[in-house]
Amino acid sequence: MTKEISNQMIKAARSLCKSVDQMQFPAPVAWTYNPLDYGRTAHEDYLKRYASNRKRYIFLGMNPGPFGMVQTGVPFGEISFVRDWLGISEIKEQPEHTHPKRQIQGFDCTRSEVSGKRLWGLFQEKFGTARAFSQEHFVANYCPLAFLGETGRNLTPDKLPLQLRKELYRHCADHLERILTILQPEKVIGIGRFAFQRASEIADPMGIETMEILHPSPASPAANKDWKGKVTNKLILADVW
Repeated sequence: MTKEISNQMIKAARSLCKSVDQMQFPAPVAWTYNPLDYGRTAHEDYLKRYASNRKRYIFLGMNPGPFGMVQTGVPFGEISFVRDWLGISEIKEQPEHTHPKRQIQGFDCTRSEVSGKRLWGLFQEKFGTARAFSQEHFVANYCPLAFLGETGRNLTPDKLPLQLRKELYRHCADHLERILTILQPEKVIGIGRFAFQRASEIADPMGIETMEILHPSPASPAANKDWKGKVTNKLILADVW
């Protein structure tokens, strides 16, 4: 059964990858990165290791960060945690086109993905091992793509033109519904308002509870003041922990 579940998750990821690869993204997007494609080795390793059983809780993020999943193929993929805690350490390919300021260095990247460091650090402190965490929990992203402007500035999916955003969200929503069907969670936990809203649109009609936690981004003043304590307390009050 465990291999069957992870295989279904891999098929779902490959289908999403193919769907979004067929899209064209005009200005303000100048560069698009799809770590489900060039980072397939690492991402599928992540699914084989940590998406091989049903879950009670799914943590859902927005899209890949430039120094996280873009480099490692793993959601919120702070390199030290992906390599040393999750045990994943290989990106085999490069995207065909990269911004000069945003090269794919993989696990040689020296920049930190602070959001991922905070998120995976909380899970490590709470559960000790990645295997213990993954018994009931899984981390996913809503959108698999990272977008950059001409200068290399990160663009979030909500900044895309309306019609393009609708098409992208349709592919992402289909994928989210698919993984919820596979993993059958009790609750989806949106990491930040965007992810919570997207999760609610799909999970609520399926009878799956949703909730929101504060996004760990250092760009958020609230997240820079005891993010770990705030999120832990909210998860305890929600009977997740």
